[in-house]
Amino acid sequence: MNKSTKYSKVLFILHMPPPVHGASMVGKYIHDSKIINNAFECHYLNLALAKDLDDIGKGGIRKLKLKEFYKQLKQIRKQTKLIVPQLCYVTPNAKGGAFYKDFFVVMLLKMMRQNIVVHYHNKGIATRQNRYFDNLLYSTFFKNLKVILLIENLYQDIKKYVNYKDVYICPNGIPTHENLPTAPQKEFNILFLSNMIKEKGVWDLVEACAILQKKGKPIKCHFVGKWSNITEDRFKDVINKQNLKECVFAHGAKYDNEKDAFLQKADIFVFPTYYDNECFPLVLLEAMEQSLPCISTNEGGIPGIIEEGKTGFIVEKHSPQQLAEKIEYLIDHPMICAEMGKAGKEKFQREFTLEKFENRMKDILKECIASYKK
Repeated sequence: MNKSTKYSKVLFILHMPPPVHGASMVGKYIHDSKIINNAFECHYLNLALAKDLDDIGKGGIRKLKLKEFYKQLKQIRKQTKLIVPQLCYVTPNAKGGAFYKDFFVVMLLKMMRQNIVVHYHNKGIATRQNRYFDNLLYSTFFKNLKVILLIENLYQDIKKYVNYKDVYICPNGIPTHENLPTAPQKEFNILFLSNMIKEKGVWDLVEACAILQKKGKPIKCHFVGKWSNITEDRFKDVINKQNLKECVFAHGAKYDNEKDAFLQKADIFVFPTYYDNECFPLVLLEAMEQSLPCISTNEGGIPGIIEEGKTGFIVEKHSPQQLAEKIEYLIDHPMICAEMGKAGKEKFQREFTLEKFENRMKDILKECIASYKK
């Protein structure tokens, strides 16, 4: 977009859909943001090479489409020389082959003497920092750049390499929707909303449902999400073997109004993830916006989203029994369930709307540009 020279130029090198996941959706929110685009002269390049969820994090040299990556580097170099930005914003991966790819992107920008801020939507640096090769790369990668994190406790992941003065905290936000009234329901509706990945805790919730069914609790559990390393046939087979076909249902991927309909009919949201890249799940924000108590784990930044005992519960990973106990508690205490949902909605409106995210991001980018001018 053309603006006068009073606007700072920012080159955003970020992930955009497809595939649809947290980082790509935030990339789209930034790309479409009037607040951010009105504050800067913005230019955008899509960093994503993965076209499917199963490819995410697998961008190692052998799996990488080298010609496509080479073209991407040439495009970044060409755009950087053409634009001469005051700041380059990059959303890199934290570890493994995908990090090695993004390492080259950041090194190219450094060779061109660019001011850089990296925005992490994943984690895992601390798990690789004791490997000689990775440690060497991280030490080079993080030198003389700024870092945006989703929440305070994720600083531990990069503490070895980044001084806290160079860190900015920017929780994600999502667009708001109207809460539509729903008819009273006889059953207690549990919702899981995410891609059907084993590490998202799918089987733990299925087992918790089996426990609740044996106790005679009137539950209906709905799994909404794209099939991934859990296939539809495998899921149906497990549900049939556990005699859960009358209370556990899978609906596949749903988007926009269809997805909202499931959120609006649910009584609680359950997300027992142990996915190692989990940082700040947008699905929890979607659930809180719809006044749903949330039950999840202490993976990544989730404890900064859910307030234990106030907006929901944090349970141990791989713990179907704990899940069942917390769900049963909310079934048996409908007033507390409603109060938790209300508190979650209030926290969402205070902290996690898209407008709040856009303004936080705008301010952080301005601070980054100012700090590099010093």
